[in-house]
Amino acid sequence: MRNNPFLLLALAGLCWSGNHLVGRAMAGEVPPIGASTLRWLVPLALVLPLARPHLARDWPEIRKHWPALLWLGMTGGAMFSILQFVGLRYTTALNVSVLNSLVPVLIIAVGTLMFRDRITGFQIAGIITSSLGVLVVISRGQFDTLRQFAFNWGDLLTVLSMLFFSVYAACLRLRPRINGWSFLVVLAAISVVVTLPLAIAEAYTGTTFKATWLTFGSLAYVSIFPSVVAYAAWNRGVELIGANRAGPFLHLVPIYTAILATTLLGEPLALFHIVGFGLILSGVWLASVRKPV
Repeated sequence: MRNNPFLLLALAGLCWSGNHLVGRAMAGEVPPIGASTLRWLVPLALVLPLARPHLARDWPEIRKHWPALLWLGMTGGAMFSILQFVGLRYTTALNVSVLNSLVPVLIIAVGTLMFRDRITGFQIAGIITSSLGVLVVISRGQFDTLRQFAFNWGDLLTVLSMLFFSVYAACLRLRPRINGWSFLVVLAAISVVVTLPLAIAEAYTGTTFKATWLTFGSLAYVSIFPSVVAYAAWNRGVELIGANRAGPFLHLVPIYTAILATTLLGEPLALFHIVGFGLILSGVWLASVRKPV
């Protein structure tokens, strides 16, 4: 599986889909910036023993490329997590699904602006096709629903968080040639250093964790699956096929969300789900079959 980018990217999308559901469920129970800090502090503790043998060998490269690693940690770790959890307190499921479809486009835009990337017709067709699939799913096959779409502060913060993630994805090419566990430790450490002072300030305002099973369960999930598993899978997938081809796999998130809602909440599977899923999967295939020229 380590050398299969398609399985890796699909796994990352599954973990992030669960993060959206859990993030909305724990709103009001968990302070968002505190959750962002724990999201990276726990992975740091978990991954450090695995990375320790590699860190000594990789340290010269880490010191040499610390500006790039700092940039990646701030964009893809700290800022993305903070804005995501804050945004999830205010936005709706419909808006999150719509806005998630912006990420592949943003990755390509960032790559074009920062690195002068070129994209293929297959990638453009894949993005358009999978975006149509996303709209079919979130509109439940009735596009009049989209006329009621309205932005709020949560939406704007969510867009900003996705922009930060898109910058991170496009800039992964700057990552030095170090072991994947070493990179994840550095990413987590930078994220903790950036978010911890903000979490302390948040606690002083009176926003604290509630000692409930929902709090413990939510923090356990977001600290392991969207952080350790998803980032390890995503980083490796992007390393294998590039950010532009990896981006459309994020359109799998609405599929996973619908499946989880059907399985866990008992919501029925409708025809519009099947049509949307088919378009999304077709778009992902189109965008991944050819490399950029």
